[in-house]
Amino acid sequence: MKRKIRTRRRIPRPVRWILSAFVLMVIALGIMGRGSQALMPWHTERLTEEFAEKMAGEVRTFDDYLKLEDRLFTQLEEKVYGSTPTGPQYNLVRYSSGSAADPQHLTPNWNRTFELTSDAPVGGVLLLHGMSDSPYSLRALGQTLNKQGYWVVGLRLPGHGTAPSGLRKARWQDMAAVVRIGMERLSEKVGSRPVHILGYSTGAALGIEFTLKAMDGEASPVPASLVLISPAIGVHPSAALAGTRNRMSHIPGLGWLAWLPVLPEFDPYKYNSFATNAGTQVHRITRYVSGKITDKAKAGPIQSFPPILVFKSTVDATVSTDAVVDRLLIHMAPDRNELVLFDINRTAVASPIIISDPGPLTDRLMADEKLPFTLTLITNESPQSRVVVAHRKTPFSAEETMEPLNAEWPIGVISLSHIALPFPLDDPLYGVHPPEDQETIFLGHIPIQGERGLILFPADWLLRIRHNPFYDYLESRTLGWVEDHGGS
Repeated sequence: MKRKIRTRRRIPRPVRWILSAFVLMVIALGIMGRGSQALMPWHTERLTEEFAEKMAGEVRTFDDYLKLEDRLFTQLEEKVYGSTPTGPQYNLVRYSSGSAADPQHLTPNWNRTFELTSDAPVGGVLLLHGMSDSPYSLRALGQTLNKQGYWVVGLRLPGHGTAPSGLRKARWQDMAAVVRIGMERLSEKVGSRPVHILGYSTGAALGIEFTLKAMDGEASPVPASLVLISPAIGVHPSAALAGTRNRMSHIPGLGWLAWLPVLPEFDPYKYNSFATNAGTQVHRITRYVSGKITDKAKAGPIQSFPPILVFKSTVDATVSTDAVVDRLLIHMAPDRNELVLFDINRTAVASPIIISDPGPLTDRLMADEKLPFTLTLITNESPQSRVVVAHRKTPFSAEETMEPLNAEWPIGVISLSHIALPFPLDDPLYGVHPPEDQETIFLGHIPIQGERGLILFPADWLLRIRHNPFYDYLESRTLGWVEDHGGS
């Protein structure tokens, strides 16, 4: 009788390649995103009183949303603050009651939805903050608009203003559902007067998504105009990996992949730890919005889209300038929109140390006679001067006009950043000078040098500017824009 010879089945080569690539990807993702901090209650506790799109049947009005938010913050107090120690050694821990970083002892707590009313509103403005931010980020602009007679609603988007764990499960559709509640509130309060959307980063994408829905009759009202600050129209290509990384975080032993990365929480109004799911949601909404705009533009420029004013730094580690042009403004009807770009400080650094000079991009845009929108470049008056001017060209033209701005680059500042644009120089948290109250944390201009690893703040965190030296220009242009498009 012949003996059966068992042979080892070889794994096909393509499968081996896929498995090898998978292992390498796990290693790479770990190197790229694993933080050095242990997970704390604010990373692990799930707050069940948060809004989700599926709750739209029971949470239908703005007042309903505020009541739910009250329960949410009570739960935050019980689950997170209640399990966090207090004392001097925790004075820079956001979730330690009474610490310098605790937003709950500040009045108001700008992590929560706010409403600035008017006895005789000239219109309404909805403020939409960015991913991992809070309503604080657009507080200054909201207060100025309110002084001009606008009824202002600053929404807290689901997953935000509480604990970083809130962004583990939040979906962009949940945030979009709250935007509809906010717009309905403004429409109720201002009647037939115009309502504008002011969106920052991911909030800009949410504002565009709502506008597209309103144009199709699926939401109301259609905004009179949009002002978009550092808009998330296109994000870094690495964001596409966030979805894969997030799914892998459910594999036993790989739970740390749910974070990009884990950092100390000392900012009262912004999460430092970034949930992988948050990156997934930004990637998804930018793709969704870009796809909808492309579809609408197949028949030609989109005529009915409200006028758009965009503010953007030419250097931005988070979102793409090319995407603002190629995926948004180029598809809109001509002579209605404007892109304002803040250039780098051309006197501050020598070109050999710049990794990627935005000059070729801005030169190309300023010379392009086919652009259907106005382009304004805020840049140095000359390579030898810190004084800044506004170079402006109208649609379908390469001819420029120059406007002095009575402003200059501060010494030592080489550029703006994704996060800097909506914050004024005198912002009490992110500005140039610390507040007189020494008990309040200050995260603005902190001139520190020394050895690495000595202080709580990461080195790249210290490098990034958090306020806008040209905020007055951004504010005045915003006010003029809403007034020119249906305001007082």
